[in-house]
Amino acid sequence: MGFKCGIVGLPNVGKSTLFNALTKTAAAQAANYPFCTIEPNTGEVAVPDPRMQKLASIAGSKEIIPTRISFVDIAGLVRGASKGEGLGNKFLANIREVDAVVHVLRCFEDDDITHVEGRINPVSDAETIETELMLADLESLERRVEQTRKRAASKDKDSLTQLPVMEAVIKLLDEGKPARLLLKSLGADEIEVLKGLNLLTSHPVLYVCNVAEAEAATGNEHTEAVAEMAKAQGAECVIISAAIESEVAQLPEEESKEFLSALGLEEAGLDRLIRAGYHLLDLITYFTVGPKETRAWTIVRGTKAPAAAGVIHTDFERGFIRAFTIGYNDYVALGGETGAKDAGKARDEGKEYVVQDGDVIHFRFNT
Repeated sequence: MGFKCGIVGLPNVGKSTLFNALTKTAAAQAANYPFCTIEPNTGEVAVPDPRMQKLASIAGSKEIIPTRISFVDIAGLVRGASKGEGLGNKFLANIREVDAVVHVLRCFEDDDITHVEGRINPVSDAETIETELMLADLESLERRVEQTRKRAASKDKDSLTQLPVMEAVIKLLDEGKPARLLLKSLGADEIEVLKGLNLLTSHPVLYVCNVAEAEAATGNEHTEAVAEMAKAQGAECVIISAAIESEVAQLPEEESKEFLSALGLEEAGLDRLIRAGYHLLDLITYFTVGPKETRAWTIVRGTKAPAAAGVIHTDFERGFIRAFTIGYNDYVALGGETGAKDAGKARDEGKEYVVQDGDVIHFRFNT
């Protein structure tokens, strides 16, 4: 399991260029006019993790299978989308299906590329899209809340649980604040209710500052303003040059490293983007390792062993017996499974074990 990110933004901010670079495909047409992306384009990329090479080398694995992340390039939004302007209805429907929103903001000056609002102001751009999403959420909730109130008055159990959350979200949206800000004050059951409402502004947000090549390593005044906004919201923020990513995508690995180094960059934007996304969604990776393959699996931090096993196959979760577990550092330092066993660093964990990032696990289960 990886995660699914919807790439959003106003027209002509570099969304499709970034998507093409990240997925190394030309599936999404990048052009200098609004709505060049009509249907959502989905691409998958492998999640880079240098730990896999070390594990595979120790175990003599024939194959390395990383976990994957999906990017969905969603049609450009314009002011009025919540009322169906432009391709608003398509945009709003597609964004509901993702785990997180990657919000691309234009932080570069270029007279040859028009801006739909006629100026470069990424914070204002972010507010434009956020406003449209909040308006759509408000309209959706106001349609549903009256029926929920009636059912709650009749002591309907589900409605009694849903109503306080719905009313709290409506209050927040009326104040011009997104639904995700409510998460900090909700309990586990209430968070499940919020997720069930399928709101656009409940998704966590990762802001991507698209800058010119010369500013990829340093950023600029626009990226500083976005970083300040992201910090205030508890969101993530990364600086990427879509133009650089497009070039890197076409180069062999060694050449790409040299190219990035010459620009003062230690790694590709894809790596930074994935790392920020993992942090945003609180995801971790565990591994299954053997002669056949070394494979990475992504789970939410705090996942217990049976549910982690279920990511591989539902039968593993249903018939879970125990998880034979070695920490990554122990596996590497002790030369693999045998060394870890001899040193007493391999252990059998039960149903209550919370899987840790980097764990090397072999699940035992009943069929």
